[in-house]
This record gives sequence, structure tokens and C-alpha cells, in this order.
Amino acid sequence: METQTLAPAQTTQLPQVQEPRSPGCALDLDWVMSAQANTSAIERRAKTLPGRRSVKKDHQAAWLLKAITMIDLTTLSGDDTWERVRRLCAKGRAPVRAEILEALGMDQISVGAICVYHDMVETAVEALAGSGIPVAAVSTGFPAGLSPLELRLKEIEASVKAGAQEIDIVISRRHVLTGNWQALYDETQAMRAACGEAHMKAILATGELGSLRNVARASLVAMMGGADFIKTSTGKESVNATLPVSLVMIRALRDFHDRTGYRIGYKPAGGISKAKDALTYLALIKEELGTRWLSPDLFRFGASSLLGDIERQLEHHVTGRYSAGYRHGLG
Repeated sequence: METQTLAPAQTTQLPQVQEPRSPGCALDLDWVMSAQANTSAIERRAKTLPGRRSVKKDHQAAWLLKAITMIDLTTLSGDDTWERVRRLCAKGRAPVRAEILEALGMDQISVGAICVYHDMVETAVEALAGSGIPVAAVSTGFPAGLSPLELRLKEIEASVKAGAQEIDIVISRRHVLTGNWQALYDETQAMRAACGEAHMKAILATGELGSLRNVARASLVAMMGGADFIKTSTGKESVNATLPVSLVMIRALRDFHDRTGYRIGYKPAGGISKAKDALTYLALIKEELGTRWLSPDLFRFGASSLLGDIERQLEHHVTGRYSAGYRHGLG
């Protein structure tokens, strides 16, 4: 990984605003059914990443700062309150303490987005006013996605009306497990239409799709249906983001770009809580997709505790000492 330098006072960009937004394409079942996944080869490739790609010292600090700008800072708990969301938004505006940034020679940065339930969208929009940070809402019967389609579409429309600029939708896993690709395509298209100008991240819930081949095929269908991003997980499954799943989805992104010319974003979510894991994912993106995808408009981490560990590592880089985790709370 080569060293990358953040521009001062970087402004968060919505997905695809620097790229032509993909309108999707017609469902191509020949393309979908040709997608395969060699599980053993994929797992071997994934195992090489953590040990073979590492960065140290100033280079590591630069990459960790970059990772922060690509975090969808998230709270999706049953006990969420308006005050918790306001604190999260304040942390999103200033994710790293001022004295650490000063020691690193950096101006203020911000996270990629704040991700909340629909009921908290208006609170988050108000708290983020003037920051340039978009609000992402999880909609469509999150996390199971089993409510009637009509209700899921109305939930999307309500979140957009409340001010959400990004919508994280949940696909129906049953369509993948039964091979009903037409139903999955039609559902994704309807959700994209309901999003309007808001950008749509399609959550595949990969831990519940049964096989890596199903992950590859679902990724393609979601992109054909108009997804601006494909996302691994809701964070509520027993298995969330993994490197093998990420490799399959990333190669589907590359295939889609090669065939259509449109770049679609990627969001691993769930279980990414350590700074070293973030660096591994960034290395994977760079090797498989190239530097262009290492930007908030094409890559996001769905995370909460990840930010605290990154800030802790940055403080260690500056001071040479590790501080207690509680010093880096989210609000």
C-alpha cells in the first residue's frame, strides 16, 4: 500500500456524486447464472491479506485517518434515544480529538455518514446541519426485511421525506435461497424508485445466503436493479462481514464496472471493530479495485466501535502510549 495524504478540511461526498449514477440495467440471467465462486481459492486468497499487507508509523496514521472519512458511524439499538443520536452526530463531526489532529498536522475531518433507524432521521439531520455529513437510514423492515413490500416502500419514502440522503435497504433472502432472481430484481428496482434522489445501499445479509456463489449472484442482481452500493450485512446476523465474502462482492463490482462502465460502491458492515482490520480491508480494496474506490463515494465501513479503536491507535502514534478504551467513547 502506498502512502496517501488527506486533503485539508476534506468534505464528505455522497455516494456516486463524483461518478455517473448507475441506472441499473436489464436483468441478464445468463450473466447471473454464470457467476461462480471457488470457495477454497477465495479463502486462500483472503488468508494472505492480514500478514502480507501492513503499514507502519506515519503511513499507518495516514491510512487510519483516511479510514475514518469512510465510516458510516452507526447506532441501531433498541434502546436508542434522541440524545444518543445527537452525541453520535457530534462525534461524527469531530471524530478525532483536536490535540491528536494538531500533532498529526491535520485539519478537522469527519466521518462518511451517520446511520440510524427511520425514527431518528430528523434528529440526526438537525444535529448535522451545515456539516456536509449525510444521514443514512436503515429501511425496508430492517433487519429481517420480511414486512410487506408496500410497507417497506412507504418506509423508504418516509425516510427520504425526513431528510435521509442515503437509504440502506434489506433484500429478501428467500429470493436468493430459492433462486428467484426475477423477484429479487423487481424488488430492488421498486426500492430504487422509492429512494428517488437518495442513494441506495443494498444489504445482502451474506451470512444468511447459504454460499459464496449465492453472494456473487445476489451482488450482480442488486447492481442490475440499481443499487448505488452493495453492503454485506445488517450487523444483526450471526456471521457478518468477512474477507472471503468481501472478495466475492468486490469481484462482482469489478465485473459490473467492466461490463457497464458504472462504478458501484462497497460497504462491509458488522464485526469490523479494530484498526488493523480496517487496514486489511483497505488493502483488499486497493489491490482488487484500485485507488479510485478508496473514497467515501465508493467505500464505507458500517461500524461504531471501530472509530474508538482508530482514535486510540492514533493517540498511541502521537504519544507512544496506549490509553484506556473508555477515553475514546462515541459521545
